[in-house]
Amino acid sequence: MATRPDWDSIRALSRRVLREGVPLTLTDDVRALLLHTADEVAIPDAATALQTDAGALALLRECARRITDGSNRLVDALYRMHRLQDAGDWEGARQEMRAVLAVEVVPFYRETAQGQLDDMADEP
Repeated sequence: MATRPDWDSIRALSRRVLREGVPLTLTDDVRALLLHTADEVAIPDAATALQTDAGALALLRECARRITDGSNRLVDALYRMHRLQDAGDWEGARQEMRAVLAVEVVPFYRETAQGQLDDMADEP
């Protein structure tokens, strides 16, 4: 499984800009952070988005959304998966991870879900 991404910096930037209303200033470091994060969350053409302030803001918003939505989706599915496993419903547990894989685009979350599904391969 891939190393867990460190999204603390993008979360902090997102909080400042999207929640607190601090203007997004496109320094070299911010550009690099947005490009790196966009790659980690499977957003194509991030460099094009960074050509305008509006595009950069939209890119930040989409990065933050994918991180949050994917995390919530995976954690909820893992919870349900474990409950189903405890009840002996291995096919239902597998279906929880398949459902994540059907919609998830963030590679780290996909790898996590696939790893969980692979770990259940030998179960009934």
